[in-house]
Amino acid sequence: MNVVLPEKNRIKKKQLFIYISIIIICIISVIIAFYVQFYTRIDIAKFIGISQKAGLGSKTEEQQQTIKSEFNTIFNNTITNDNDTNNSKKEEADKKIVYTKYEKKETKLNSYDLEVHIPHINISGEVVKKYNQEIENIFVDMAKKVLQSENNNVIYTVEYVANIQDDILSVMIKSNLKEGSKAQKVIIQTYNYDLRNNKEITLAEVLKIEQLNENDVQNKIKADIQTEQKKAQDLKSLGYNIYSRDINSDIYSIEKSTEFYFTGNILYVIYAYGNQMATSEMDIVVLWFWWFWGRSKKSFYININKKKKATLSGFFQVHLRELHSITLYLIINGKNLI
Repeated sequence: MNVVLPEKNRIKKKQLFIYISIIIICIISVIIAFYVQFYTRIDIAKFIGISQKAGLGSKTEEQQQTIKSEFNTIFNNTITNDNDTNNSKKEEADKKIVYTKYEKKETKLNSYDLEVHIPHINISGEVVKKYNQEIENIFVDMAKKVLQSENNNVIYTVEYVANIQDDILSVMIKSNLKEGSKAQKVIIQTYNYDLRNNKEITLAEVLKIEQLNENDVQNKIKADIQTEQKKAQDLKSLGYNIYSRDINSDIYSIEKSTEFYFTGNILYVIYAYGNQMATSEMDIVVLWFWWFWGRSKKSFYININKKKKATLSGFFQVHLRELHSITLYLIINGKNLI
C-alpha cells in the first residue's frame, strides 16, 4: 500500500535545501567561534563587512577627576572575570589565576603598622615567573623588612586589583610606605599578560587590539601631563614644595608607558613617580573609550511564508571584535521554530 503524505505536510526539495543550509551554517559558525575563542584574535566586524570604530570618550573634566579620585577604591585584592577557560594555563589548578599569596596585618607600638595583601600570578611560564619574582623582591621583601624594624614608626600597606578582559590579564599592585619623618613613597606596579598568545603585552599592543588611535592617546597623555604641571607651577608660586614634571621626557611616550591597568571601558595609564624616588606624587591618565558600529546586531533567519516562498537573510551578533554569538531563527508561516 502506498502512503501519500498530505501536500501541506510534505517536505519540498526547496525546504530540504534550506534545512541543510541551516545545519551547514551552524557547523561553520561553531568552528569559527571555537577558533576565535581559543586560537587567535581576528577582527570579526571587518571579516563580515561591518564598519566599526573605537573612540576616546569625551568625559568632562569633572567626570575625569571623579574617576581619578576613585582610583584608590578599585583595589579590592581579588580578580574579576576569571573563568574555567584559563585552567590549562594555571600552575595550581585549584586556585584562581591571581590570588593572595602573602597576607599579613600586624601592629607594634612605635615600630610599625603593617597591612599587606600581595598577589601571586598563577600561570606557568618564564614571563610570569619573572613577574612573581619581581613582586616578591619589591613587596614581600619590604614587608619582611618592616616587621623587623624597631622604633621607626613605619606604616606600610600593599593592595592589588586584577581583571581579565579580551584575553588580557591586567594586574595592578599599589604600596604605600611612610617611615617616620621621611617623605611618603607610593609605588604602583602593573603586569599585563596576553593569555591568548602567552606573552607580555605592551600599551601600544592593547591600543591596537582595542582599535584606539595611538596619536589620539599620545595627545591625551601629553595634554593631561601639561595640565598637571600647570597646577604644580601654580602651587609653587604660592610657596609650596612641589614635584616638577618634565613634560618633554620620553617617560610619557606610549613606548615608555609601562604602568597601565585595563578594566571595563577604562584604561588607566599611571605615572607613579614613587617607583623611582621617595614621593607619593603620581599622574593618572584615564582613557575612557566607547564603540560604535555600522550595524551592531543581526541574525540568520529563514522565513517560509504561506505561499511556500523561502527567503534567506542573515547577520552576526558581534560583541567588540570577538565573535560572541550567532543567532539562528527558522520561521515557518509566522511561527519561530528555533
